[in-house]
Amino acid sequence: MSPQEPDSRLAGLVRRYGHGSRVPGWDTAADLGKDPAVVPDPATVEVPDELRAGIEEFMARYPDRRSAAIPALMLAQRSHGWCSPLAIEQAAAVMRLTPGYLSAVATFYDMFETEPKGEHTVYVCTNISCSLRGADALYQAMLDAAGDDPRFNVRSFECLGACDIAPMASVNGEYVGPLDEADCGRIVDDLIAGRPVLEGKRLRDRPSAIDLPMGDGLPTTGRDMATGPTASGNDVSGPKDM
Repeated sequence: MSPQEPDSRLAGLVRRYGHGSRVPGWDTAADLGKDPAVVPDPATVEVPDELRAGIEEFMARYPDRRSAAIPALMLAQRSHGWCSPLAIEQAAAVMRLTPGYLSAVATFYDMFETEPKGEHTVYVCTNISCSLRGADALYQAMLDAAGDDPRFNVRSFECLGACDIAPMASVNGEYVGPLDEADCGRIVDDLIAGRPVLEGKRLRDRPSAIDLPMGDGLPTTGRDMATGPTASGNDVSGPKDM
């Protein structure tokens, strides 16, 4: 078997691309006929005020402005719905970088969309922990539930880092799991109806250490211990709007 050919035992079980990887785009050739990229002229590129302010705020946090590339692209994607050529050009104009620099970042990370997508993004984790618990069938069930509805962008994802709730998915950034195939239809219904997705299966609904009892004579939760009154009765909770 050549390095480019996937193991025939996996044929039909795991979707792979022509280059043998589960990740698309690695065999896309660079266009060497293009003129060298230049930094867009900030005087001629119109950038929404909110996007500009957000990018500049992130740039101010780092000694090297290039370190703000990922959050800048996230803001641009949120503003335009995807990392369109215009979105990347606007971010590049603010950051004083070439669009090619930011395009290289956007095409490397899975959570950046370089093609138009639906308003609802569902990433189904198909890495090892989730795969062992039926994620491949779950992914197909999610594709079937969304069907051809252009409002939905359903993709498999190599790892979402939530193995404790495998098999799981990210629905518009909300982590949910453990999931079964029947949950896929409910996810679609919840999103269309504008309801919170799968209440009770959201990662945010799971107990955390801050909610555990602390014992007799002590604050009842970690949150109380952090914000409750001192022994002298002085309130140290801080600003009420935090």
